[in-house]
Amino acid sequence: MILTVTPNPSLDRTYGIPALERGAVLRAGTDRVDPGGKGVNVSRAVAAAGRPTTAVLPLGGAEGELLSRLLDGLGVEPVEVPLAGSTRVNVSLVEPDGTLTKVNAAGPELGPAESEALLATVGRYAPRADWTACCGSLPRGPADDWYAELANRIHHTGGRIAVDTSGPAFLAALHGRPDVVKPNLDELAEATGRTAADLATLGAVVEAARELRVAGAGTVLASLGADGQLLVEEDGVHWGTAPVETVRSDVGAGDASLAGFLLAGGRGPDALAAALAHGAAAVQLPGSAMPRPADLRPAAVTVTDDPPRNHPLGRSPAPAAGPARVPTAAPSPANGAA
Repeated sequence: MILTVTPNPSLDRTYGIPALERGAVLRAGTDRVDPGGKGVNVSRAVAAAGRPTTAVLPLGGAEGELLSRLLDGLGVEPVEVPLAGSTRVNVSLVEPDGTLTKVNAAGPELGPAESEALLATVGRYAPRADWTACCGSLPRGPADDWYAELANRIHHTGGRIAVDTSGPAFLAALHGRPDVVKPNLDELAEATGRTAADLATLGAVVEAARELRVAGAGTVLASLGADGQLLVEEDGVHWGTAPVETVRSDVGAGDASLAGFLLAGGRGPDALAAALAHGAAAVQLPGSAMPRPADLRPAAVTVTDDPPRNHPLGRSPAPAAGPARVPTAAPSPANGAA
């Protein structure tokens, strides 16, 4: 079972509009609402793969009630931590050419008692999970070291934790020695005191990822955009890419990728291949839809354990190495619970 934690979940309402015009009354041609938040998306991806998942999240108000019902309808078991405030609502405006304008609400503030209740609830469920994925920004209230405290508690139960966040919370989380972190290039640069321009080659990314490992991360799964993903762990370095024919939406694609990585064991080139297959499938689906097993093309993924360190990022995305590596733990119900 994959347990997810989303400290600042949301209802994501998306309107399809003919054009974005300031000061005008806009009439939406389409309107949909989805459960949102990075951890929520990981759970949705796990459920779409036919695998069990539980989502722990603070919820309040009518918005929180709706989010819980939506998750339950998607095959995700929601575990609610009651809030005095109301769950936030994010709004996205999508134009016909795919241009997305998004307004993210700050969300409710978590008081000390609510923050501790969230930690305690995760602590009760973590021993049942193969992985706990803690994802997204922190809400107002908890200190930057909240993820580090959560990591310490999960490790105390013998569990494994993956953290996907940014900014001061990401740096502070390293003190909890998370088993997996999943930065993108900007987050990796910020965390290691670099600029995005400093990470212009695979070799530069490898060195930055190794610094994160020295700082406390067990495994670094770095998202490189069109250049695929880089996995830096104790057993070595692996780089892989997956072909994408048409990008329809990148909303939640990184979360789908993390789900694939954890479902395949969260370690080694096979898990990297699963992450790539899930991420590539997700960007070819509309909105924040999560890929199902039939959407995946694992045989098209290529992974190498000898990435060319001088490979410039932003150019040719294909690794010049060996045959495609197919995950040994394919994300389907037939493989049992992860």
